Formats: sequence, C-alpha cells, structure tokens
Amino acid sequence: MAQTDVDLLVLGGGAAGLTAAGTAANLGAKTMMVERHRLGGDCTWTGCVPSKPILHAAHLRANARAFLDRFASGDMDLPEADFSGVIRDVHEIREEVYQDADAPEIFEAFGVEVGSGNARLTGPNSAHIDGPDGGRDVPFRKAILCTGGRAAPPPITGLDQTPHLTNESLFEIERQPRHLVVIGAGPIGCEMGQAFRRLGSEVTVLDRGGEILGKDDADHAAILRGVLEREGIRFELGADITRVEGEEGAITVHGERDGQPITVEGDVLLIATGRKPNIEALGLEQAGEAYPPRGITVTNRCRTSVGHIRAARACPGEYAQTHMSEHMGKQAATNAVLKVPAAIDRGGMTWTTFTTPEVAQVGPTAAELRQRGQRFVTYRFPYTKVDRAITEHATAGHIKVHATQWTGKILGASVVGERAGELVSLYAVAKKAGVSVKTISDTIFAYPTYGLAARRAADQYYVQKAFPAFVDAVKRVFRYRGQTPPPPDPNRVL
Repeated sequence: MAQTDVDLLVLGGGAAGLTAAGTAANLGAKTMMVERHRLGGDCTWTGCVPSKPILHAAHLRANARAFLDRFASGDMDLPEADFSGVIRDVHEIREEVYQDADAPEIFEAFGVEVGSGNARLTGPNSAHIDGPDGGRDVPFRKAILCTGGRAAPPPITGLDQTPHLTNESLFEIERQPRHLVVIGAGPIGCEMGQAFRRLGSEVTVLDRGGEILGKDDADHAAILRGVLEREGIRFELGADITRVEGEEGAITVHGERDGQPITVEGDVLLIATGRKPNIEALGLEQAGEAYPPRGITVTNRCRTSVGHIRAARACPGEYAQTHMSEHMGKQAATNAVLKVPAAIDRGGMTWTTFTTPEVAQVGPTAAELRQRGQRFVTYRFPYTKVDRAITEHATAGHIKVHATQWTGKILGASVVGERAGELVSLYAVAKKAGVSVKTISDTIFAYPTYGLAARRAADQYYVQKAFPAFVDAVKRVFRYRGQTPPPPDPNRVL
C-alpha cells in the first residue's frame, strides 16, 4: 500500500471521533483523525461544557437568594450578576477542558495522526482533505464517520430575517438579555431558560407540545415545570409559532393556540429545537453510501451500507448525547479493528436535563413500556421521604423504577430531583448487569445520602410483596399476634 495509507480514517473530532480514534490506535491500528475546527466538537465548544458554568453561576445566585431569604438578618438585596464575568468563565473552562482532554498532542501521543480541514470521501477507500496547508489525498482501509450534527432551526416565517441565537452562538453573547424568548421546551430550552431567569433575565418559553421535556416521564416533567414557573418562567405551551420579526434588541414571536393569537416580545430570541447531521459535504455518494435525509442508517454494530465504513454520533441521526457518542465511537472502532461483535447498547441509553431539579432517565419510560406491551411493575419513592433532601430543602423530586413483576429485573428508571443524573447512573449499571431491585434493596447504602433514595425506591419491592395471606400463614406457624398488613397497593410507600 502507498505510504500515506492508514488502517482507519476517522472523520470528525468530537466525542465519538476522539473515542474511536483513541480506541483504534490503542488496538494497534494506524489511525488518522480529521477535524475541520478544533477537536472536542459540540460538547466542548457549544454544548455540554459551556452550558454548565452558566448553570453553575445561576445555581450559586439562586442559593444566595435562598440563604438571604432563610437565614439573613435584615433586608438584603441580591447582587446583580456580572454577565461578562459569567461568559468569561465559560470561555476559560472550555479552554481548560480542551487542553486537558481534547488537544491534538494528547492523541498524537497515542499514535493518532491528527489532520485539520474539510474531508470528503472520493471513493470507497479514499478521501480528500482540504486543509490550511493545501489538499491531500488519503487512501484508507476502513473509515468511521463521526461528523456530528448542528442546530437546525425550524422553518418559521421571518426567522431568516430575524436575529436569533442557537446553542452554537449563545455562549458568545456579551450582554445579558433583558427578556429571553426561547422556542423549544426540551433540555436546552429548560436548562438555559432557568439559568438566565436565575441570573435576572425575564424568560418566556414557547413550544408546540402540551408539556415540557416530551421524551421524559410526564409526571416528572410536570414537577420540573412547577418549579420553573415558581421561579418566574412563563410557558406558552401548545402554541404553533406562525412567524417572528424584529431587529437586534427587539424581537416579536407570533403564534396561535386553540385558535387564539399569542404574541411574545423580548430582546433576544433563542431557538432550542431541532438538529441535523453533518453529512451533506462528506461525499457519501462517491463511496457508494446510501443515506436518508435524517442521517445514515447503521446496524447495531455501527455498520453502514458500505461494509468497511461505519458511523457514530449524530450522523446516523439517532443520538445527540455526548455519552452515547463516546459509546458508539468505542463500539464502532472495536468492530472495525477487531471484527468482534460489539453492539450498541440502545437499551442502556441514559440522559439528564441539568436543571434544578434534574430530570433523568435510563431505558424506556412507563409510557414506552406500555406501548411495547411489556408487563411491568413501577416502584415509586418521593423525595419528601429522603432525609438528605429534607435537610437541604430539596424535596421537589420523585423516583420511578420499572421492573419485571416477580424477578424485579430493572427495565427502566425515571428520576426528578437533586442528583437525579447520578441516581439514574446507578440504575443504569444495575440494568446492564441484570441486578434486580431486590438486590439493590438488600445493599447497604450510606446514610444520609441521595444515593440512599435509590435503595428506598427499591425497598418498595418488598412492600409490594407483603401479601396478607403469607403473613397470616407466618403468624399461624409461629403464633405471632401482630397485625396483618393490607393488600399490596402501588400507591402505598414506606
């Protein structure tokens, strides 16, 4: 083969590409990774990482308000947020994460050749890279497409002529909005809506759906909505957006609900709906790759319609979460390099909306299980009975664990509340390992922790198995004189 050949060419240097390239190189494959911008992708520059410092700053200010209301002597005003300082912190943390985890030198030390530029496939086993130093042709044996996705605002009349932000531009603004108008009540809309409200902005969130967080447990989404409304966020749900108009600093959103007009005026518009895969310029046709508009179709082993080309991250049009991107990148590289079965664990997919309280999910919701015809039992536990939550005035929360009726094998779990993401991660491990709620209930957890709430929810397995007939039999055999518990009741929580 030519000297420039590589065993594996990875297109894209986001979470999936970084994981795929590192995995392949560590398995002995001569690997090249090409990224058109800086390594790190959406997560480092426009998603997970930059959103968290804003959420953290907003959380600190909300805690300061709570402290003043609860414990301060005398009336004290809450200081105004230094928004320029918040954004400066965002940029500094992005750079720190990049230097610590994503910089090219880190992957070059693994043996990965890192290329910069726009890459496109020119044949089944060849690609061309247009880089800052000119063009280069790269023959390859195998490839993994990890080019991710981008914001795709909906086709709203007037949007092209109206100034607006997406997650790709939100973290570059220098002035705090007076009134932030958000279209989209999904994770981004809820997270940023709460963050900016807590920093002092007015916030209105519009969505065509009847509730927020449409993919999450409906009861838990309602709990979060109640918290956000109490904090002052205005929701306009079930609203069809008909058009937007305006100029820098003055925008208007027009909509309709139940035949009645809706008008919302603000100074900044954030579009928090829709994403599309970055696949148009990849030259997929040249490689013989077939793909629908919504993304490349892949098998459980990340295989595309061209056997030696695999795909991960949002380009298959399935998942946008960083952790799923890493998982798919690892599985794709393992399959490509070792040719051993390494399937995508779609059933173990987790996600978290990082509001306060958090909303998290692993596996299917109860509604999805019912749609599948799956028989299951749901064990519930409220945060009002979690001692750690009580001590921290954080009782707005609830746990649902869905399990098989007799074995207690976990099928899915939904959590809203403090540390919901961590609790769902615990259930994700249990689900992956086939651990039952009975085993979790029999495990010793430290007190008082939020983790103990996961065990308390699992304890309900025993509560629901306390049948009166069995207890009566025990009483007769041992001549006990205590009370017989009532029949199992799914609404009875101990």
